[in-house]
Amino acid sequence: MLQKVNARLAQAADFLAGLKMTIVSGVFLAFSLALLIAKNFAELNISPWLDPALVTVVISGYPLLYLALYRLIGQRWVSSALLITVAMIASLCLAEVFAAGEVAFIMAIGAILEDKTAERAKKGLNNLIKLTPQTGRVIFEDGERIIPAAEIKSGMTLRVLAGETIPVDGKIISGATSVDQSVMTGESLPVDKGEGDEVFCGTMNCYGAVDMVATGVGEDSSLQKMIRLLRDAENKKAPMQRIADKWATWLVPVAVAIAVITGIVTYFVVGNENNAALIRAVTVLVVFCPCALVLATPTAVMAGIGQATKYGVLIKSGEAMESMGRANCIAFDKTGTLTLGKLTVSDVLTFGDISESQLLAKTAALESRSEHPLGKAVAAYAKEQGLVLPEVENFAMTAGRGVSGSIGGEICYCGSRRYLEECGVAFGGENDDAPERLRKEGKAVIFAANQEGVLGAIGLSDTLRPAAKETVRKLKKLGCEVVLLTGDHRATAQYFAGQAGIANAKAELLPQDKVTAVEQLQKQGYDVCMIGDGVNDAPALKTADVGVAMGGEGSDIAAEAAGIALIGGDIEKLPYLCMLARATLKTIRFSIALSMTINLVAIVLSSLGRLTPITGAIVHNAGSVFVVLIAALLYDRKLFAAAEKL
Repeated sequence: MLQKVNARLAQAADFLAGLKMTIVSGVFLAFSLALLIAKNFAELNISPWLDPALVTVVISGYPLLYLALYRLIGQRWVSSALLITVAMIASLCLAEVFAAGEVAFIMAIGAILEDKTAERAKKGLNNLIKLTPQTGRVIFEDGERIIPAAEIKSGMTLRVLAGETIPVDGKIISGATSVDQSVMTGESLPVDKGEGDEVFCGTMNCYGAVDMVATGVGEDSSLQKMIRLLRDAENKKAPMQRIADKWATWLVPVAVAIAVITGIVTYFVVGNENNAALIRAVTVLVVFCPCALVLATPTAVMAGIGQATKYGVLIKSGEAMESMGRANCIAFDKTGTLTLGKLTVSDVLTFGDISESQLLAKTAALESRSEHPLGKAVAAYAKEQGLVLPEVENFAMTAGRGVSGSIGGEICYCGSRRYLEECGVAFGGENDDAPERLRKEGKAVIFAANQEGVLGAIGLSDTLRPAAKETVRKLKKLGCEVVLLTGDHRATAQYFAGQAGIANAKAELLPQDKVTAVEQLQKQGYDVCMIGDGVNDAPALKTADVGVAMGGEGSDIAAEAAGIALIGGDIEKLPYLCMLARATLKTIRFSIALSMTINLVAIVLSSLGRLTPITGAIVHNAGSVFVVLIAALLYDRKLFAAAEKL
């Protein structure tokens, strides 16, 4: 029975707190104001209890009263709503009906502004939900059929025509096109996609038809993960928000105490003519409410999260936002983070009369039959170069060492130096010195030989992300210390650190070693932001003050461990992320300082009798409106453009 009554009371509060009823409330308050002004020009003797502002008190005051009692009784929380309710009731006891109505109305306006700001900040989430594909074109043995997106399974082959939305995450297996993936990555121009490229659910196929194999379906698709992360962000409070709530709880009894003291001092020092003591006490209650203080953090955090979403940056919580705003040390993992994590041929060294294309063709012919990642990389590179590979006979493979086979009657070998020496190939001279240079650059080396000797060497390297060097430069310009933490050997770490402009590189680190490195940086006084993509990065991501996962390419475990995810793995967005987080912190601090300053000045003026309940309500609630508007401005700040110009 009590639950039903409470449900109906809650429904009534929600209805009266809506925009339409708040407008009605404002109309009656305007009538009351007109009567108040008219009293100054004509002798009007209207009973306070016929004041139109009473309607305002009922419409806008009831939701406030319900909220105060619900928190006090149901949650055992002395909230700021209780203080406003007390001030409103006290104003009614003084027959200050307009003041009571104004307090209730302005609080209702503040609540609506907060809701509107939150809705605007969630605009990216709402757009994502609307973009969730409903159907997909699946290729079956008997032809293609359009089926509900929910029925698409991983491994199915799909066809996406020009102008259609890609229904699931997948990899293109046939065709080429350009994809508008701005909803996921924030890129303004379509991105060219071909065989082997990954595509995201919810993005738009702009031009050609492509066939793709589904890799992430349903709740596992990048779009649904993005939606879940954003929903989780709405339910998490930031540390500064929790502090503000605690302050608001303690300020209620403090406000009552100051109001009582003000009333007593006024009564004995100034007198109580025209209820001066009670009026000043009530005015103190009106201006003391910490509404602006409580609003400062959630409105700014939601605005910041909303803006980040527009550019493919997922911030899971206000805590992650605040930690990022304080970060002054950026720690990068290497493979898949600072680099693309894809090996490719970087050098082709020949010894003797053989040409580079001949060496590459022979090596690729043998390696095309190998399952080793280095061999696959060589074969893929040869295919990209358009080389015609010779036939291989008598192919043999020694796991983890190398391969051999007969090409045109000539026995050839490919693999490590140790493997070739075991096959009787002699080393010395240039085939010793030149490959050593490749090793110092952190590159893997495949030797190729025949029975007469070493024919050449092929160097393979991971590829530094095109934006890595510029990103590091911008982070340093923002005052961040940049370090590299990697499990690769020292030569590789030093080479890529040098390429990216990072002076501090720590190599050969196991997952627990990365955690130790992060802790050492924290002991040195740094607020550490760790950026990684793999399972081995997850412990360090959790240990750091804030973790950033390469959301588009990295492991799900890394994404779960991190507080922030970069959809598409675009590290060039890191400077923007730093600027946004810092701007959010500055907005919160400025709003808190502004609200406390307004309240302090208003309290002094109220104690001196310079403010009445009516003017006090205007001054106090102006602070709440300012805080919400300042947060709304953060959502539209051109921080992404500013980061690009660094």
